[in-house]
Amino acid sequence: MAPPLPQQVSEALIERVVHDFYGLVRQDAMLGPIFEERIGDGWDAHLATLVDFWSSLTLMSGRYAGKPHTAHFGLGLRTEHFERWLALFERVVNTHCAGPAAALFTGRARRVADSLQIGLNIGDKALHLPARAGVPATA
Repeated sequence: MAPPLPQQVSEALIERVVHDFYGLVRQDAMLGPIFEERIGDGWDAHLATLVDFWSSLTLMSGRYAGKPHTAHFGLGLRTEHFERWLALFERVVNTHCAGPAAALFTGRARRVADSLQIGLNIGDKALHLPARAGVPATA
């Protein structure tokens, strides 16, 4: 049986964290241009999807059914992008919560970053798999 979730985590907290975090991301010199190019003027829909994603990750709501690896293909991401993403995320999380709630968010964020790097074949997490049809190999 899984341990109980920290009581401080709620849909309202998830929404605040997601909106504040992506507000920082959009202003960030490294990450902002990548997101703006991909999302353009679709931020409202993207933020709603991300709230569902984090609700599923933290509260096990099951609201997210997307494919994050597919969404991140072709963005030219490198290890540094994930390091910056995590640093900004942890900064926002630590302004909104502490203790078990903060640990839950940051732990899940690190797992997301690791999973994406593995799936996208990036950096130290890369498996260095051969290219598949329609998917370029990375080194």
